[in-house]
Amino acid sequence: MSITASPRELDHLVLPTAALGTARTRYEALGFTVSPVGVHPFGTENACVYLADGTFLEPLVVGDTAKAAEAVAAGNVFVARDRAFRELNGAEGLSAVVFSTRDADADHDAFVRAGVSAGPRLDFSRPFVDASGKADTASFRLAFAAEAAVPGTFFFTCERANAPKVDRSALQAHANGARRIAAVVACADESGSHRKFFETVAGAPVAAQSPGRLEVSLPNAAITVEDGAGFAAEFGLDVPSSSPLWLAAVVFGVASLTQTENLLRANVIEFDHRDNRLIVPPAPGQGAVFVFEEL
Repeated sequence: MSITASPRELDHLVLPTAALGTARTRYEALGFTVSPVGVHPFGTENACVYLADGTFLEPLVVGDTAKAAEAVAAGNVFVARDRAFRELNGAEGLSAVVFSTRDADADHDAFVRAGVSAGPRLDFSRPFVDASGKADTASFRLAFAAEAAVPGTFFFTCERANAPKVDRSALQAHANGARRIAAVVACADESGSHRKFFETVAGAPVAAQSPGRLEVSLPNAAITVEDGAGFAAEFGLDVPSSSPLWLAAVVFGVASLTQTENLLRANVIEFDHRDNRLIVPPAPGQGAVFVFEEL
């Protein structure tokens, strides 16, 4: 496996949830602005949270079970991996890290050569509506990667074949002051065993910061892979042990930690103020640990 010429940037995160209504209520209580519902042509639906740095969160539900079943039977990797994640881990969680790309075909070929392809590429389009109601069509080309021993968690690159010509500025303004995704934290019993995989899918250098902890340096964020003991020491929370690689936490950069803390208190959100961070444990509609730190 080899590192690509340019490290890939983080594009977005996929967070399965049982109901978009529950997710929307939870995200809004956390101080996020949530977009209108987006409907995929293969049975899934989302209600995204867009950040000012161009990254976003994609809470995801299965809105049409018949279409989703047809998609799985037709070899749709996105829907098949979502189903596998839910069967293994339940309806709530963080299932996928997505990287931006300009060439999904080249990525797919690279994943196949490296032995980490999760299946055939996927092209699709869906309507997009901004906060004012203006509509456009978003088109995407996806290339998938996964480790054979990790059946639920997956990774893919996303080429935006047609970017919607709509104004997202209102959707990128959040009452909690969140501006960017600073990091994604994964847990693994043997973090070092995932090093070459991350070098391939991220196209980025992977450094061993300490025994049991790796860091993947992306141009716009970081991915940290650490063992359960390290995660518990850093965040004061345990993580499930249902997967050899578990995407456990999202770290957001906010304008003012005081502003964020005041909002969480006003909305009666449970959190721990720890090491200049606000740590919010998972809850219905929020399948991962959310961490807020000041920019």
